[in-house]
This record gives sequence, structure tokens and C-alpha cells, in this order.
Amino acid sequence: MDARLTAEQQQLRDAAAKLADDLGPGAVQDLGEDSRISRLDRQIGATGWRSLRSDEASGVEVAIVAEEFGRRLVDAPFLGPVLADDLARRVGADSAGTTIAVDEHAIDARGYQRALLLDGSTVLAVDLGALGGGADLTRAEAELAGTPTEIGEVSEDVAAQWRALALVATTADLVGVARGAHAVACDYAKIREQYGKAIGSYQAIAHLLAESLALIEGSVSVLRHAAWAVDELPSGEAIRAAQVAKVYCARATRTVCETAIQVHGGIGNTWECLVHVYLRRALTSTELWPVALKEIDLGLS
Repeated sequence: MDARLTAEQQQLRDAAAKLADDLGPGAVQDLGEDSRISRLDRQIGATGWRSLRSDEASGVEVAIVAEEFGRRLVDAPFLGPVLADDLARRVGADSAGTTIAVDEHAIDARGYQRALLLDGSTVLAVDLGALGGGADLTRAEAELAGTPTEIGEVSEDVAAQWRALALVATTADLVGVARGAHAVACDYAKIREQYGKAIGSYQAIAHLLAESLALIEGSVSVLRHAAWAVDELPSGEAIRAAQVAKVYCARATRTVCETAIQVHGGIGNTWECLVHVYLRRALTSTELWPVALKEIDLGLS
């Protein structure tokens, strides 16, 4: 595989990054700003990125957008709708107004009344109840209402490929979260002073941030391979690559977020510090299609 992004993929990354930078929350207080979220939601809808797979985009391109949105804690639906779009096209169903359900709840449910879920090789649709609270402050969840109805069947290979995409998308979100938390910590280390110097000038802080950067670089590499594998490798190999990426990136991102909290010192544990929002998102993305080490027969520990 060629891990380099094409010119078009670089443009997609830049566009996603600009949208996220312009309208993503910059502080905890911004999370309750409905007017900003509405503008963000409209902008994402206008890009057509929620239907990337219907537009024949690759797993790499889905991961590019998911990563940039994770980096800036984008709090309008993307992950759920883009996965629902891919699942719906597999059975010739309409994906408009649908997000995705995992287990007993739907993710990215703000503004959605219906969700799709994959049960084995059966695609089901179910109505959504009221939005509920959760640990993730950037993505709304909803309980399932009523009985799911079957809308189609897919082959085992197709089901496995979709699961690989779901793992890759959540892994990309994790990598973006790690990058965002690390950037916040680095910015803080440049301006916070102790004993007349910025704390980032001390080795104790600099080494922590350098170790986090090394974890992020490794995460980007394993994510790129897994995203490429979604469309280029047999479904079994794609699943394996996605599982390895999910396990590695989940561990790395949690470490990076906890390090960012440590760099912030006492204020890192307060509600006003944005880093806890990154950690919350990391923990919830880890639990979406979670992977246990025992599922990966590669001698990992």
C-alpha cells in the first residue's frame, strides 16, 4: 500500500479541518451553544460527507473526516450517519434521516428519528426515543423505541467489511481526539509559567509531551493501514487490521488524554478544562464496537 494521501484526499482533509476549526467547540462553555451547533450541522450537511460511501468514497476518506472531526470535538452528527449510509446502500434502502445503533442505543442521534443496525447479516431499522445523557458531551445518544424491523440481508463478507469500516471510523475518531488533546496540552505548556519559565521548557513536561507525540505517530500509521484495508483486502484481513488498529489507538489515546490532564496540573481535573471532554469522547469511542486482545491472535499483550 501507498500510505501517502492523494491530492484529493489532502484537499478533503484540509476542508474537514477548516470546518472543524471554524465551528467546533473551543471551550467547555461552547458545548451548549445551540446556534453554533446548528450552523455546524448545516455545514456538514452541505458538504455531503455523511453520504461519503454512497458517493464511492474509500475507507481512507471516511477516516480522514472522522479524524479531523475528533481533533476538534465536532459535536454534530457524522459518525452515525456515515455508517448508516454505507449500511443502507448495501440493501438498497434510503439512508435519509438515519443514524446507526449499537446494542441498545443509537449514537449521533441529535436530529434523527430512525436508526439502522446490523444483527449478524440482517439489516434492521428502528425508531428512536428521546435523547439521553451520556459520558460523551459531544455526541447525543438515544434509546431505541419499538421493535426493529428487517429491511434487508447482506452477505457475510459485506457484513464483515461494514464492521471493519465501523472499527476504522471509531479508530479515526480516537486518533483525532489524541491529536486534539495533545495540541491543547502543548498550547498550555507554552503559556503556563512556573519559577519564571514556561512549564514546557522543563524536561518533566517536555518528555511527557514527546512520548504522547510518539504514540500519536504510531496511531496514525496503524490507522492508515486499517482504513486502506477496508476496501483493498479480503474482509477477514480487513477486520483483523481494524481490530489491531482499534486496540492500539484506544490505548494510545487514553494515555495521551490522561497525559494532557497531568500537564494541566490542578486545573486538569476541573469542569472548565476542555481536556476532560477529549477523554470522555475517547472512552466512549473505545466502547463503540469494542475489541478485546483475545480476539486478535497476534501475540499481543
